[in-house]
Amino acid sequence: MASAAEQLAANLNFGVFSKATELKKRLWFTLWALIVYRLGTYIPLPGINPHALQDLFRHNAGGILGMFDMLAGGALQRMTIFALNIMPYISASIILQLMATVSPSIEALKKEGEAGRKKINQYTRYLTVIIAAMQAYGISSGLEGMSSSVGPAVIAPGMFFRFTAVITLVGGTMFLMWLGEQITARGVGNGTSLIIFAGIVANLPRAVVGTLELGRTGALSPLLILGLFVLAIGVVAIIVFVERAQRRILVQYPKRQQGNKVYGGETSHLPLKVNTSGVIPPIFASSILLLPMTIAGFSAGRGPEWLTTITTMLGRGHPLYLAMYSFLIAFFAFFYTAVVFNPVDTADNLKKYGGFIPGIRPGKNTADYLDYVLTRLTVLGAVYLVVLSVLPEILISRLAVPFYFGGTSLLIVVTVTMDTVAQIQSHLLAHQYEGLIKKAKLRGKRG
Repeated sequence: MASAAEQLAANLNFGVFSKATELKKRLWFTLWALIVYRLGTYIPLPGINPHALQDLFRHNAGGILGMFDMLAGGALQRMTIFALNIMPYISASIILQLMATVSPSIEALKKEGEAGRKKINQYTRYLTVIIAAMQAYGISSGLEGMSSSVGPAVIAPGMFFRFTAVITLVGGTMFLMWLGEQITARGVGNGTSLIIFAGIVANLPRAVVGTLELGRTGALSPLLILGLFVLAIGVVAIIVFVERAQRRILVQYPKRQQGNKVYGGETSHLPLKVNTSGVIPPIFASSILLLPMTIAGFSAGRGPEWLTTITTMLGRGHPLYLAMYSFLIAFFAFFYTAVVFNPVDTADNLKKYGGFIPGIRPGKNTADYLDYVLTRLTVLGAVYLVVLSVLPEILISRLAVPFYFGGTSLLIVVTVTMDTVAQIQSHLLAHQYEGLIKKAKLRGKRG
C-alpha cells in the first residue's frame, strides 16, 4: 500500500514538473550557463607555457593554490581566462558586509530597501574590478619570475604580457560575475554558488580516479579507500543534518481590536541556524595560513630565513598548523555570525511590529536573550566547522588523500545542492498553487 502511494505521488510530481514550463526554461538556462563557464576554464591565457606551468603547480599545489584551484574548477592550474574565478566578487561582497558594521553610511544603505541594495551592488562591482586587477597584476608579475625544468612559465615576459594578462583575467572575472547574476535572475539557485559548485563537482571524478589509482599502485590499501568513501558519505550526512538544524524561538503578536474585528494574536517562529557563517570561516582560515607556504614556494628557497621557518612550522598536518587552523575557523565563525545577524536590530524590528518573545521583555532584554542563544549556537557551529575541516587535513597530510575530499569542498557542494533543490521545490509548489487558482476562477465563471 505504501509503495503504491509513493508511486502515485511520484507520478503526480512528474506531471507537475512536465507542465511547469517556466521551471524547465530556468533549468535549461542554468545548465547552458554552467556549460559556458566550464568551456571558459579551458581557454588559456595568452603567452603562457602550459607545460612549465603544470610542473610549477605540481610543486606548489599544497599551498593556497590548491584550495583556490579547487574553487576555480582547475582553471588556475591551467591558467585560463577564468583563473581568478568569481572569488574577487565574493571577497568584495564580504568586505562590504564587514564595512557595514563600521560605516554608518553603508549601514544606512542596507536599510533603504531595493534602492540601497542596488547601490551596494554597484559598489561591490567597482570593488570587484579593483581586487581582480590587483590579483591579476600580482599573478602576471609572479609568473614572469617563475621557471621550471621545462622552461619559463611566460614565453615573452614584459609589460605587454602583464597588460594583456590583467585585461583578460579581470574581464573573465567580470563575465563570471555577470553570468552569476543572470543565473540568479533567470535560472534556478544562487548563480555565484552554482559556479563554484560546478568547478568542484567537475574535479570530483578526477579525485576519485586518483584515489583508485593510488589503490591500484599499492600506495593506499583497498580497505582504506573503502573507509574513505564511507567517511565521505558520513560527512555528507552530518552536513545535511547540521545545515538543516535550527533553533526556533517562539514569537507572539498581541491582539488588537479595530471596530468589531480583532486582529493579531498570532504566533510565529524566529529561526536561528546552528551554522550561520556558512563556508566562509574555513576559506578565510585556509587563505591566511597557507599564504606563507605559497610565497616560500614561489621564492624557491631565496626568501628570508624567517619565512622558511614559519613555512616549516605551518606545514599542513603539523600540530601548530592544525591548532592555528582550528582557532581561525572558530574566530571567523563568531566574527562573521556577528556581521550577518544583529540581535539589537532584530529586537528593534520585533518591538516595532508588536512582536515579543514569551517571558522576555521587548527591547534590550530581547536583544540580550537573542545574543545568548546565538552565542551558544555559534559554539556548536564552530565545533562542527573545525571538525569538518581539520579531519580531512589529517587525512590529506598523513595518507596523501586527494584534496577534493576536504570538508570545505563537501560543505560547499552539499549546501548549494540543498539550496537549489529547495528553490526547485518552491517553483513546483508555486506552479501547483497557480493551477489551483486558475481552476477555481474557471469554476467561478461557469457557476
